[in-house]
Amino acid sequence: MLHLLVDTSTWLDLAKRRDGQRWIVTMRLLAHQGDLQLLVPDVVIDEFETNRDRIETTMTTTVAQRFKLMKQDLGDYGGRDYEAALGVIEGLAHEVPLIGAMTTRNFNDVLDLLRSGQALDPTDDQRYRVVQRGLDKKAPFHRSRNSVADALLIEMYATAAGGADLARDPHAFVTTNSDDFSLPNGDQREPHPDLADLFAAEGSAYCLGVDGLNAILLGHFGEEIEELFAETYFEEEPRKLNEIMAAEQEFFDRVWYHRSLQHQYRLKDAGDDQEVERLLSIAGRARARVESTYTEKGQLGPYTDFELGMLNGKLSTLRWVLGSEWDFLDT
Repeated sequence: MLHLLVDTSTWLDLAKRRDGQRWIVTMRLLAHQGDLQLLVPDVVIDEFETNRDRIETTMTTTVAQRFKLMKQDLGDYGGRDYEAALGVIEGLAHEVPLIGAMTTRNFNDVLDLLRSGQALDPTDDQRYRVVQRGLDKKAPFHRSRNSVADALLIEMYATAAGGADLARDPHAFVTTNSDDFSLPNGDQREPHPDLADLFAAEGSAYCLGVDGLNAILLGHFGEEIEELFAETYFEEEPRKLNEIMAAEQEFFDRVWYHRSLQHQYRLKDAGDDQEVERLLSIAGRARARVESTYTEKGQLGPYTDFELGMLNGKLSTLRWVLGSEWDFLDT
């Protein structure tokens, strides 16, 4: 079994990635199969929850602000292609926040992973070693900052790896925090000299960031994880604004056409020929447009009750996406 202690910084980087589900889903499955164990100090969960709101807000608002500035610049300096460029920007401004909002779901999934891992509680001995590191100015205390939490992580890792049969149960420490843990003024994929002894033995690895996490998973599981990546990961693309509007127009047309015919049938059954003629004079041109547009068999009915319910439900949903209230079905 592979044992991973992943620093908060890497979990946050993973959660921010559009393709984060590639690793999240795979690690969840490996953990469920008993092939992977996440070592999770409480401080990692606390820091992750503390930082997620700030990062999610940044992800979903900064893009919208950029597009607002771009539209303003177009208004100030736009040339002859102003209208076309504005249309493109407005479409992207609608699409990109959807992408950001989809990405934020990674945060919930990461938190579930952390809570399902092996919880680590600091011992008195680990706290003592943290204090000693601070007194000796050893990494991660080699910088002028409060590094108690970081030092506690590395001491917890030292305890876990030091008490394991690394040939059977390899361990890895994964962090994005190169300033505190990596080799200064050198290859940041290597640990700081003060920490090098923790990773000297075969089966104890120092990994930098999401790339390092990916490398240790590939190195341990080989072709198996490549297959898992292919089987479990898919990337959902949000619909573009013009696609949503086109679909809304289609279902509007089809629902309106059905209602128009039903209204005509009711008038005919009531014997109101004059009102039928008036209806045809008003709706005839629009019906002709709809009939020439939707030519596939069944597109314009007749519908079963289920099919008609689906049409109305799709129209209501698309209108909600575009800003209307739920159940707005006026045609």
